[in-house]
Amino acid sequence: MPKMKTRKAAAKRFSMTASGKYKRKRANLRHNLEKKPHKAKKRAGATDYVSKADTGLVRRMLPNG
Repeated sequence: MPKMKTRKAAAKRFSMTASGKYKRKRANLRHNLEKKPHKAKKRAGATDYVSKADTGLVRRMLPNG
């Protein structure tokens, strides 16, 4: 049986926490920041977790944790 390979694109975007959740970055912090309110930029800068519905997909892309 061949080795299970990690999806490198997913490995760059998600990381696993000690509790087994997956951390991710939020969107909307690349350009046009002058138009966005401070509250939105602050929220976008915070880390977030992958939702329960998508956790299985991420787990399958990252078989080695």
